[in-house]
Amino acid sequence: MDNLLSIVTFLPALAAVILLVFLRGDDEAANRNAKWLALIATSATFLISLFILFQFDPQNTGFQMVEQGEWLLGMQYKMGVDGISVLFVMLTTFMMPLVIAASWDVTHRVKEYMIAFLILETLMLGVFMALDLVLFYLFFEAGLIPMFLIIGIWGGKNRIYASFKFFLYTFLGSVLMLVAMVAMFSDAGTTDIEQLLVHQFGSESFSILGVQIVGGLQTLLFLAFFASFAVKMPMWPVHTWLPDAHVQAPTAGSVVLAAILLKMGGYGFLRFSLPMFPVGSDVMAPLVLWMSVIAIVYTSLVALVQEDMKKLIAYSSVAHMGYVTMGIFAANQQGVDGAIFQMISHGFISGALFLCVGVIYDRMHTREIDAYGGLVNRMPAYALIFMLFTMANVGLPGTSGFIGEFLTLMGIFQVNTWIAAVATTGVILSAAYALWLYRRVVLGDLIKESLKTITDMTRRERAIFAPLVVATILFGVYPAPILDTIGPSVEALVSNYQVAVAEADLATQVAHSE
Repeated sequence: MDNLLSIVTFLPALAAVILLVFLRGDDEAANRNAKWLALIATSATFLISLFILFQFDPQNTGFQMVEQGEWLLGMQYKMGVDGISVLFVMLTTFMMPLVIAASWDVTHRVKEYMIAFLILETLMLGVFMALDLVLFYLFFEAGLIPMFLIIGIWGGKNRIYASFKFFLYTFLGSVLMLVAMVAMFSDAGTTDIEQLLVHQFGSESFSILGVQIVGGLQTLLFLAFFASFAVKMPMWPVHTWLPDAHVQAPTAGSVVLAAILLKMGGYGFLRFSLPMFPVGSDVMAPLVLWMSVIAIVYTSLVALVQEDMKKLIAYSSVAHMGYVTMGIFAANQQGVDGAIFQMISHGFISGALFLCVGVIYDRMHTREIDAYGGLVNRMPAYALIFMLFTMANVGLPGTSGFIGEFLTLMGIFQVNTWIAAVATTGVILSAAYALWLYRRVVLGDLIKESLKTITDMTRRERAIFAPLVVATILFGVYPAPILDTIGPSVEALVSNYQVAVAEADLATQVAHSE
């Protein structure tokens, strides 16, 4: 099928335009039609995206199904996927129908709500497929707008504060990335990502205002991109926007934010930082690794004292993203494999945990942990599903959460045993806060009068969780489909990175000897 990537990317946007132009009114029938059109469009996008997976050849480490042409003002339109990006495309198309189904009870400005999510899906898919710097930047930044609106219009009491904090943090981080992209274009003469991957940016050290820049231009470019991707992940200490955004966002907004939007930072490190600035990445790796391990321990401790369920899961996400950055900058096969696996797995698990919070929030309209207790007595099916995803979040063997954490720890152990030892304490801390949450919400006697009439999950809610349960257990028991897909591309990435770093070290030694 020609232009398959463009069809998958822009189908949700087409559905959004149809909603905008043809759907009139704000009555119950119009709202129902808006929901059904959004669900059909996202489901069709997922089904068509399966053809990308079927046509994809994991042994080919280059970009596949490349589409190229010119668009506005002579700028290049170029899309493609490789072993690193194809699974993020699949994760996005897999999660979005579940997100729309989880939004079925929305009653306020339903048409606009569905349009925002459809546009957001197009922009997220564009980030993972873009093979041009300008195109990537446009998709990357434009994704802020629908998410800003989703939090700001359909969020909680402090939604305006949370939406502006989210927007300003992520936008300001990306300003430096834009400056770096201009510098890359002036140095390489192209914005084509495929050509930039083989272009060698300068790694010779120089001084600015008496400060020695080890790694030269590569280090400066790395830091500029790092500013953007670190906020997007988010990494400690620029993570404070995430708990606020999660707490104020509607359930579907939290699911998209945790399952897909955070992954753009990790994808950026894998697409730009390691392959394009290997020397800069090597110079800055120790700092990034220690920042990652601080994030794991610190945010796990912060999660232990939270009283709001969403805030606890949000801090848990920051801790799990710490494993991701740690695996990426271990820069070996196990580390990078584990980082990508952890991102895909975290998409299922964190999305499901926010959906679990949404189920009881829809019934009781509070996220305070103290408002619950003994739900197992009235909601046995909910208790079972919540337990599964709590255990997966902890990294219990047999769930997908275990594979990612284990591989990243294996990868970092080969690089720095101290960091590996400290990071391993995060596994214990995650068990502490996750089981503490489960104990207080689900187990015990049903004492509170307000909970004695609460009902178990509906068929729609069970249907939403079913694919997430299957994915979490399937990839926990049989991780080969993911590892086989990413393996050759990761091997090529790690090999090129190590060769580039070794050559730069040799050149430095020769220069010193002369």
